[in-house]
Amino acid sequence: MTTLTRIPFSDAWLRDVLTPRTAVEPQHARPAADVYRDGEDLVARLDLPGVDPAEDVTVEVEGRRLVVRGERRDQRSEESEGRRVSEVRFGGFRRVVNLPKAVEADAVTASYDAGVLTVTVTGVFAGTTPQRIEVTTAA
Repeated sequence: MTTLTRIPFSDAWLRDVLTPRTAVEPQHARPAADVYRDGEDLVARLDLPGVDPAEDVTVEVEGRRLVVRGERRDQRSEESEGRRVSEVRFGGFRRVVNLPKAVEADAVTASYDAGVLTVTVTGVFAGTTPQRIEVTTAA
């Protein structure tokens, strides 16, 4: 017969207690992003539904960093069957992508479509072809 016992203070609970709350960012502070290499270009796609890209989003190049920041100002109200539901999402967000080398601002393009911001950094991977290094073994 096997008896399973539950330990009330597991490792996960201990990690949660020991993790300082200042180190954990709110979920809305970092929008979901998909960053990938497309030939010699870097493409970053960020989920930013409900923002006005002209008013609320800034895309900047700071040395070897691509910085996307902005603010959500989303407010919705709905009334049905005598009940009123109001949802408000406000707050800033920031996402930083490290680049392999510094680029000029004219190498960066950004477009917004259907709640997705797509930022392309042209030629950032030019001349960075990986070179294979032979691994030798001791005889």
